[in-house]
Amino acid sequence: MRITPRTSEVRVPKFVGLMAVDARETAAGRGVQLATPDRPDFHRTVVDYVVRQYPPPGAEVPRGAVVTVWFDLGEGEGGGGAGVREPRVPAPPGGGMERELDAPGDAFEPTH
Repeated sequence: MRITPRTSEVRVPKFVGLMAVDARETAAGRGVQLATPDRPDFHRTVVDYVVRQYPPPGAEVPRGAVVTVWFDLGEGEGGGGAGVREPRVPAPPGGGMERELDAPGDAFEPTH
């Protein structure tokens, strides 16, 4: 039986959608390391889900390369995904429907 040697290049697996514990196991099995800028306690993180990664799945990288993954923010951590909320400047004019329609009047009244 022939055993193929370990190659120096590996393909990045898909981490998006995996829980932290599964992402760690997958990385170890595929020969890459994980970096988590938003989770300094990554080694204790278990059930948070990966929502983004770089490099993307399928990219060829050297064995032992670092793949950066980001996790969904948990409850009370500022999640929600609503994006940046800024005031609208200038503010829309007030008045509602009165603002959109002219006041009723005599259609035959001469204008000055």
